[in-house]
Amino acid sequence: QVQLVESGGGLVQAGGSLRLSCAASGRTVSTYAMGWFRQAPGKEREFVACISRSGGSTYYADSVKGRFTISKDNAKNTVYLQMNSLKPEDTGVYYCATRRLVSIQEDYDYWGQGTQVTVSS
Repeated sequence: QVQLVESGGGLVQAGGSLRLSCAASGRTVSTYAMGWFRQAPGKEREFVACISRSGGSTYYADSVKGRFTISKDNAKNTVYLQMNSLKPEDTGVYYCATRRLVSIQEDYDYWGQGTQVTVSS
C-alpha cells in the first residue's frame, strides 16, 4: 500500500522560508515521478512542482519559479519542496502525489493528506 506523509508546514512571515517533506512508503521515489500541488481557501487545487523518476527533470508553476525547489533523497525515500521568498498568496494546503511518469496535471495515482502553509503579510 502506497502512503505519502507530508510535513514541514506552518506559519511564516512573508519573505520567509519553509521546507516541506513528503515521506513515501510502498513506492520508491527513485522509480516514480513525484509532484507537489496546493489548494488555497476557496480555490481549486493547482500544480506547484514535479520531479521525474530520475530526478533529472523538474517543472514548476510560473508563480513559484525561481522561489521554490523540488528535490528528492532516494536513500530516505523522501521528496522535498524548498520554499523561499514566501508570499501571502502561497498560503494553502500543500499535497504530495506520485505517479509513474512526470506530469503537471493532477492525474496522479496516490496523494498525501496535505500540510498547511500559512504566510502572513
